[in-house]
Amino acid sequence: MTGRQTPALFVAGTILLTAAWLLWIGREPICPCGHVSLWHGDVASAENSQHLTDWYTPSHIIHGFLFYAGLWLVARRLSFGWRLSIATAIECLWEIIENSDAVIERYRTVTISLDYYGDSVINTVSDVFAMLLGFWLAARLPVWATVALIVLFEGATIWIIRDGLALNILMLLWPLDWVAAWQAAR
Repeated sequence: MTGRQTPALFVAGTILLTAAWLLWIGREPICPCGHVSLWHGDVASAENSQHLTDWYTPSHIIHGFLFYAGLWLVARRLSFGWRLSIATAIECLWEIIENSDAVIERYRTVTISLDYYGDSVINTVSDVFAMLLGFWLAARLPVWATVALIVLFEGATIWIIRDGLALNILMLLWPLDWVAAWQAAR
């Protein structure tokens, strides 16, 4: 095994273990509707976060941008592959936490996600691949382009669905009644 294969195997193994864990705790492998769509755009439905991509996919690409930047700052001596491995572990850990009963219930009580029952496993794996894409793009794009994409993704999702990464974090950690009312008025 070469030095380049080890991080790739770590990334693949981490994703597989995450999927296995989510299946073990009872998350649906695919949408309970019985099919998998490339895109599902209705955030106010029980099928949200059940298909391959949705309005929250850009937030996972942003995760990749942010993980790349953070790891470049604190671990730039590590190879790209090992920094990607760390980012994958962080993203997978978040997906496991996000799909815990406690966090799902928190989403349902303090955000607009009233019909949220956790991500399907295929959606989770797709979210991790979106983060991988963001990490890869951040390594290749100039900083200004990455920042522009973050602003574009956040601006578009806030404008179109009244949600995004920043609002999602805000409402999960410190819910504000006026934001919830604004989000519900779609």
